[in-house]
Amino acid sequence: QVQLVESGGGLVQAGGSLRLSCAASGRTFSSAAMAWFRQAPGKEREFVAAITWNGRRSYYADSVKGRFTISRDNAKNTVYLEMNSLKPEDTAVYYCAAGVAPSNYRARHAYDSWGQGTQVTVSS
Repeated sequence: QVQLVESGGGLVQAGGSLRLSCAASGRTFSSAAMAWFRQAPGKEREFVAAITWNGRRSYYADSVKGRFTISRDNAKNTVYLEMNSLKPEDTAVYYCAAGVAPSNYRARHAYDSWGQGTQVTVSS
């Protein structure tokens, strides 16, 4: 498995930006698909964005499309989530996840390694 550590969360006003990072170690990072999920209080964990092992394709939830960008740097074993035009409804704990050749990039069960999460709070 891949060990994952998220960072970059915090408190930001609506309309602001944050950049999350996820540092990976362990199994070969460069062969793993990577994703971000989030979980708000009282809600299920939901898909946010994913990226293929080579970075050539990315996938987004409709709620973040056009505002968030996922990217990766395989030389640094790191995946990023650039979040712009943040809204209060983006408030959640954001989790990084890794998986090998998922059949469905949006499914939680496609990923077998998870980080501990980083809190993002957007104030109105």
